[in-house]
Amino acid sequence: MSQRRLSALFGIALLISDLLMSGLAFGWAYRLRLLTPHENILPFRNYVGMMVVHVLCIVTVFFLRRSYGQRHPVSQLDEFYNIVGSVFLGTVTAIALISFLFKDRLDYPRLMMVYALIMTIILVTLGRLILTRLQWILLARGWGRKKVLLVGSGDVGRLILQKIRQSPRLGYEVVGFVNGEVGSVVMGVPVLGQTADLPHLIENHGIEEVIIGLPEASHEEILTIVSLCEREKAGIKVFPDVFQIMASEVSIGDLGGLPLLTMRDVALRGWRLTVKRFMDVVVSAAALILLSPLMLLTALLIKLDSEGPVFFVQERMGLDARPFPMLKFRSMRADAEARGPGWTTENDPRRTRLGAIIRKLSVDELPQLINVLLGDMSLVGPRPEQPAYVEQFRRSIPRYMDRHREKAGLTGWAQVNGLRGDTSIAERTKYDLWYIENWSLWLDVKIIIRTVLQGLTGRGAY
Repeated sequence: MSQRRLSALFGIALLISDLLMSGLAFGWAYRLRLLTPHENILPFRNYVGMMVVHVLCIVTVFFLRRSYGQRHPVSQLDEFYNIVGSVFLGTVTAIALISFLFKDRLDYPRLMMVYALIMTIILVTLGRLILTRLQWILLARGWGRKKVLLVGSGDVGRLILQKIRQSPRLGYEVVGFVNGEVGSVVMGVPVLGQTADLPHLIENHGIEEVIIGLPEASHEEILTIVSLCEREKAGIKVFPDVFQIMASEVSIGDLGGLPLLTMRDVALRGWRLTVKRFMDVVVSAAALILLSPLMLLTALLIKLDSEGPVFFVQERMGLDARPFPMLKFRSMRADAEARGPGWTTENDPRRTRLGAIIRKLSVDELPQLINVLLGDMSLVGPRPEQPAYVEQFRRSIPRYMDRHREKAGLTGWAQVNGLRGDTSIAERTKYDLWYIENWSLWLDVKIIIRTVLQGLTGRGAY
């Protein structure tokens, strides 16, 4: 089965699920209303017309927001966010229509409206969760796989391949690389040819999508690759360079008639800074209280496991490149940096026995909640580096210092997307710049939830 057909069937299944769950939610709202003190509540058959309006409004909003189109499975957090917004808008629309259509004939109990809203969110989410899980299982088992070519076999191409392998639910099957030593094998995937061979490769291998992983290529080179792919009607995705990340949202203005592109300003300005700081204080204070038993136990185990202090204090660069003392539970020997700072790796030989465990679970990062409470750091933002490395990176990575326009974070967009520890600083910088340009409160919440889930599953930062 092709992925297009699988996506179409999934869209139809979603529509049916939403119809059933919305109707069931209305029925449960009526039953819940019967369990509470009420007046003049009529038999359910009198509310069937209201139920039809409610269901149709919910489904119409989902349709207008393109929830039934062909798509890859989205994250559960994004799915829930979309469901809440759509159901709320659909319910408000339904209430307005019901008030007009049933005016002076039938009253829509207010408490029943609230129950209908809540139950619709719960049941629609449950139905979509079940269907999405089923789609993930089918894609992981090879149903509806989309054949993909990766253009670029360098670091970026390898990163894309690694991400695809880590996410089988995307439904991608990487057939091969383009651009590299033809006949060689990169991470188990063959290099099939060069850029000029794209039309031939797309036709012979039945390629449905081409992912271009050449962020440093010129615009002329990218356009040439795109034109070669378009001849065979293959889908195209491009891994962005720094400018493209900056220009994710632009407006066109003029300077005395001369057209100019106005880049999107940094999102964290004005009242947004106040909102972000408020969340930092509330969440960090609550987390320190809730996690204090775990932190006390960790401190005791560190003292019993090896000689040295409980905390490891290291100078890092934060907002406006100002240094601050960052706190961590000590996970390495006390003399680990006797010869100067060293780059942390996944299986660092300087780790203690306990250190290997607390770093795997990210427990060693918990004292940074104190940094967040004091205002040196934020819950979410670019991860801070040591001054020596900042000086090194600023000379070799474009716009690296722009990361310091915002506070350093306990976690960040790059980290929840797998770029942690001994990974490419250039790629991490691109993720950090994207976060700075596209900040929203919901994005921070999503990053925090994903960080907690990764920590609980033992895939935290090291």
